[in-house]
Amino acid sequence: MIPGKETKVEKAESQKEKHGSFALFDIEHFLRRVLRNWYWFVLMFFVGYGISWMYSKYYAQNIYASNLSLSISNNTSSYFTPSQSINFIWGQGGNQDGVYLKKMLLSRTHNEFLIKELDLFVNYSTKGVIKSTYLDKDDSPVFLQIDRKHGQQVNYPITLVPKGGDSYEVVLPEEGQSPNLYSFESESYTTINPFERPANKIIRVGDWYTSPNLRFRLLKNPVKPKIKLTNIIVNLNTVNQTVNDIVSTINVEFDKEINTIMIISKTGYNLNSTVNFLNMSVKQLQKKRQADKVLVDQNTSVYLKENLDNIRKKLDSSANVLNYMKTTEKLYDIKDRDEKSLTEIKDLEAKKADIESKISSLNQIKNSLESQNFEKMISTNAAGFQDGLFSASVAELKALYLKRREMALIYKPNSEPMREINRLIDEAKVSSNGALRNYYTAYYTEINKINQKVGDANSELATYPEKQRKYLDAERGYNMIEATYNSLLTRQNDTQLRMAANQSDISVIDPAKNVGQPPIGPNVKATKAGIIGGLLALPLLFILLGEILDSKIRNIKELLNATKIPLLGVIGNNNHENMLTVLDQPKSSVSEAFRGVRANVRFLSGEGGGSKVILVTSSVGGEGKTYVSINLASVLGLSDKKTILLGMDLRKPKIFGDFKIDNKFGISNYLTGEVEMSQIINKTRIPNLDVATSGPIPPNPSELLMSDKNIKFIEDLKKIYDFIIIDSPPVGLVADSYELMKHSDANIYVVRHEYTEKYMLKMITEKYHGGEIGHLGLVYNDYNTKQGYGYGYGYGYGYGYGYGYFDEDKNYKEPLLIRIRNKVQSIFNKK
Repeated sequence: MIPGKETKVEKAESQKEKHGSFALFDIEHFLRRVLRNWYWFVLMFFVGYGISWMYSKYYAQNIYASNLSLSISNNTSSYFTPSQSINFIWGQGGNQDGVYLKKMLLSRTHNEFLIKELDLFVNYSTKGVIKSTYLDKDDSPVFLQIDRKHGQQVNYPITLVPKGGDSYEVVLPEEGQSPNLYSFESESYTTINPFERPANKIIRVGDWYTSPNLRFRLLKNPVKPKIKLTNIIVNLNTVNQTVNDIVSTINVEFDKEINTIMIISKTGYNLNSTVNFLNMSVKQLQKKRQADKVLVDQNTSVYLKENLDNIRKKLDSSANVLNYMKTTEKLYDIKDRDEKSLTEIKDLEAKKADIESKISSLNQIKNSLESQNFEKMISTNAAGFQDGLFSASVAELKALYLKRREMALIYKPNSEPMREINRLIDEAKVSSNGALRNYYTAYYTEINKINQKVGDANSELATYPEKQRKYLDAERGYNMIEATYNSLLTRQNDTQLRMAANQSDISVIDPAKNVGQPPIGPNVKATKAGIIGGLLALPLLFILLGEILDSKIRNIKELLNATKIPLLGVIGNNNHENMLTVLDQPKSSVSEAFRGVRANVRFLSGEGGGSKVILVTSSVGGEGKTYVSINLASVLGLSDKKTILLGMDLRKPKIFGDFKIDNKFGISNYLTGEVEMSQIINKTRIPNLDVATSGPIPPNPSELLMSDKNIKFIEDLKKIYDFIIIDSPPVGLVADSYELMKHSDANIYVVRHEYTEKYMLKMITEKYHGGEIGHLGLVYNDYNTKQGYGYGYGYGYGYGYGYGYFDEDKNYKEPLLIRIRNKVQSIFNKK
């Protein structure tokens, strides 16, 4: 039975089925291709491992993080240090003071103060052979102190090389000097005349170094650094750049269980730098908050005393009026008094007096904001509320006003920096004024409600005589003034108590500390995996792209599934010096494969008597149709069958060379009538094999092949020979072979492994399934025998498994994967 031979189906059904269509992607071939290129993956793994090792050792900059936790006390009261109390109007709760502190820690004002105070715009690092390492200020043996009145070039590395003792050589870059200099006083740029690169210079600690673009001196670190450095690289940054860099590395969170505990963290390239910054930041914040508390509480105490003095006078005057009415008018004992209504009115008016007192304090705060008189600001407690967000907006507004006054000395009113600072001030004013409007609205709403209730209660007193009502009005006026006085007195006592016990409301629970914590980044393991994985993906990607873009036939199984044409045999690649493999290497696996083709052709052509015409063709030249023709004719001749090989590829004659026959006269001469048939038939060293070569290339090969004389020529040969093998032109280039197939008993179509294009098989497949061509079979040529022909199909063709049966086996070495498989099988098969 012919491998791949399909049972015929009805024509109508076969026409509906699509043939000649190959899959875009062959997963099996792709995986085998990956396995064949295993060495690329091994190479990429080692390359990736080397690169990742170099990265982690010499290029990766470790990122460290330090944490600080602090507690915010609940007894704070000053304006700039709002407390944790719940806003009595809306019933709001939450850590408002924590929000305020968070805003302060992340504010530009606070961090700019630290930067200028600690010279954090000066950055230190050191460079080894490959890698640069960031240093903490205390890691450097010397500090660089700039002259803030002199313009400095920023982002311009200054290298200090120790020269022994207290001497250092100042080395500047070979290029990059700029006339645009930054002023650390005005935080603006100025331009000077162009200049040449300053020469290297040795200076001592304490001496000033001056160049057109720099002026600084070196100060000795009082603490001896633990590491010895061969160079110190100093970089200056602008204040704005430093603020942005620092704020972006700070994170503030609140404890999930106790929201008055804050956890502040900072990341950076140097652990000591993050530790020192956090501790200094909180220390400065404690000082500032305590100073603000003292100032605001003092202002509040003075404000409340002034109001108490005024209220006391009103209270004395009201008491005199009431006493006069009691003694003169004798109204101290009013009969049938409605004590319930009078008590209700007294309580309501006491509340009203308290709210009006708070509104008065609110007016004082508003006036201080509008007049920018922050030094006279009183506590929000005097106005009856504590609002951390409002306090933060006022603190920001205060800082912006100060900043604007500084900038007004440098910039013009309509300059871009001044417009920007004015915009920020307007935003802060909107925020603070909006909060005040909310409190005004709440207070006045409450007063309106009280007035309505007082009006209802007064209706119950309308029946009293005029003198009695006059006395009751005087008594109510006294009570309101007394309630206001008591409210102010209570707030003054609270303020004085806070001033007497003035302590910082921030207590550090765990300061930032260097305990040798490991870096938090970069994720070196993930980076290594990414580098190695990326390099391993490169050959995989190339193989995948090659597989997708590859249009050549590489898989026997796919070929047969797509074409549904029987497979006659698989021929291994020819390593012989000529095409006469069967004659010169009769015991080779290739010769045996041709014998298999010979047997299968008999099934294809039928078992009927008479001679058989076998036509061999292919898609294009170079696929091995002549090679198959020669060797198929050879095995037929060697089997005692009288055989003739016809070279009918008139456009490209080949056969004569391997048989060492003169091609002076051939089929083209016979068809044109120049010679007799006997003159073109040549004997070979196989007694039963004759060859008729093509002869000289004619001008009209198609007409000659399709001529009646050629058909008669084939019919005449059938009377003489058992088998007539026709080496015909490729059907992908000319249509000659299709005409000759009408007169053949069997047609062999040669497909070359990794050479024949898939699309070339579409026409022959369609003609076969359309019934235009019959008795067609495929020969798969030039297959890589080291893979075993069973790959992708399962027929077990090829050598390498003969174990000495074929000549090639003496030099054959099984592939590594086959040897491993056989070894495993031998282990499991042991009894």
